Amino acid sequence: MHYHYLIYFAPLIKHSVMDLFEKIGKKAGPLGQWADDAYGYYMFPRLEGEIGPRMGFKGKQMLNWSLNNYLGLANHPEVRKADAEAAAEYGLALPMGARMMSGNSVFHEQLDRELADFVKKEDAVLLNYGYQGMISAIDCLVDRHDVIVYDAECHACIVDGVRLHMGKRFVYKHNDAKSLEQQLERATKLVAETGGAILVITEGVFGMTGAQGNVAEIVKLKSKFQFRLLVDDAHGFATMGKTGAGIGEEQNCIDGIDLYFGTFAKSMALIGAFIAGKKEIIKFFRYNLRSQIYAKSVPMAMVKGALRRLEIIRTEPQHIANLWKIVHALQNGLRENGFNIGETNSPVTPVMLNGTVGEATSVVHDLRENYKIFCSVVIYPVIPKGMILLRLIPTASHTLADVDETIKAFSEIREKLQTGAYGDIKILSMGEKV
Repeated sequence: MHYHYLIYFAPLIKHSVMDLFEKIGKKAGPLGQWADDAYGYYMFPRLEGEIGPRMGFKGKQMLNWSLNNYLGLANHPEVRKADAEAAAEYGLALPMGARMMSGNSVFHEQLDRELADFVKKEDAVLLNYGYQGMISAIDCLVDRHDVIVYDAECHACIVDGVRLHMGKRFVYKHNDAKSLEQQLERATKLVAETGGAILVITEGVFGMTGAQGNVAEIVKLKSKFQFRLLVDDAHGFATMGKTGAGIGEEQNCIDGIDLYFGTFAKSMALIGAFIAGKKEIIKFFRYNLRSQIYAKSVPMAMVKGALRRLEIIRTEPQHIANLWKIVHALQNGLRENGFNIGETNSPVTPVMLNGTVGEATSVVHDLRENYKIFCSVVIYPVIPKGMILLRLIPTASHTLADVDETIKAFSEIREKLQTGAYGDIKILSMGEKV
């Protein structure tokens, strides 16, 4: 009888299941809702020409503040030469296979050592990518008995890694030591029951606001709580600290950072990343980091290119000096002209204005079409409603004249916003005028 009951209702059960693609089609997402209007202009824009402060966009030359080319190495002649020679000698296929199996080389090992030396750690392990590397590092470090405690404004790669964690996770208020202490108390009680451990994760420099993570304060809490500290220093590697060794050098707490995570995408103008720390934990990563032991090794041409970039950073300190000359000129100039750039104390420069989503698109359109300035815009839900964030990334390749031109343009844009010249209109298309 039960058998026939199931057969009778089987068609009903089948038809009640929604098609996955149909389900996806009904939820475009916070950014996808603008896809039809924004593609190619506000989202997925196509910059053309040589990488640098002046690039082409929609047939016009733009003053570009939207590249993470902090030290200007993308077009450094020695970098271009090293990349070309390595590609000609090795191609992009060598070495084939995962590094553990058949993809290792003396140059991969050399890069591991030199990265570790640069950030003043015992050892380092090279990673294919930053985003996937962070997710895999978190997965490798913790199990269901452990607790993760992380900053509320951590990057998406950290958030995604934490989401995959099978154990408990507690978030603390951004850069709030008291909130962190409260969450550590909760975590300490929990791991006493589970037999697990605690991992704290923060960023060296928060990429949206430019604020440094309160790493030194976190390190001090080690005297009160038992935890290990993982710092994602994507924006601090080779920009922060006297020698560019990162946030630990900047805040004089290198030894308190148990695991230092750096990427090549910002200062090195390359793809790749690394984790540095004590020899024993790095050895553990080498044999357990799934994103590396089950993925193809970093191509030789990129490894040789990374080695040349690292050598330039070590031996040509003028690139970091030039970066900070532009950073100080830009940020001081904006502040002196009454702009709100938050609490940034890094190269990342956010300019915060009051305005709606419609006004935000008008501002960007006006900047690009009439002022020939290209920068990234951030709106709700990334930031609160009623705010517009224009994110500027200064580089060593920019000039003081670029800074003056930008501050003048931003002053005029702000005046238009304040007088309601833009209006709360829909996203502007390429052909429309402000």
